[in-house]
Amino acid sequence: MEKETLIQNILINLPYSEPFLFVEGLKEVKEDRVEGFYTFSKDSYFYKGHFKNNPVTPGVILTECCAQIGLVCMGLSHFISSDALYKNQSLKIGLSSSEMEFHKPVFPGERVEVVSKKIYFRFHKLKCEVKMFNAQKELVCKGTISGMIKF
Repeated sequence: MEKETLIQNILINLPYSEPFLFVEGLKEVKEDRVEGFYTFSKDSYFYKGHFKNNPVTPGVILTECCAQIGLVCMGLSHFISSDALYKNQSLKIGLSSSEMEFHKPVFPGERVEVVSKKIYFRFHKLKCEVKMFNAQKELVCKGTISGMIKF
């Protein structure tokens, strides 16, 4: 399957929508690697109370962005590549664990890039090492994320 067709199929089949979609696009999709990006809108609902007069993207939202790009997009790429997605449209997905370290804040309006490397994918469990970078290529956060992906 062509790279652009694969990317479009992944984006179309993401099980999220606004305001909880944290995947703007994908730059690379390979067997063991995914790179994607997202720009946090200045109007996002979570900035209103986190923090007063100094909004910062919550760590749980950064983790979700890493999971959507680094785990779910990679998982979808495996199913789309094997045509399993078209045999059964019922996606079941669940985050089973995450361990993240945070190094830099992400402010409203910032664009981030997520790089994910597959550690393993077996018995429908996917485990990835994820890293998020800001526009200056500085490390924002990193960690490991695991989830169950099944159709």
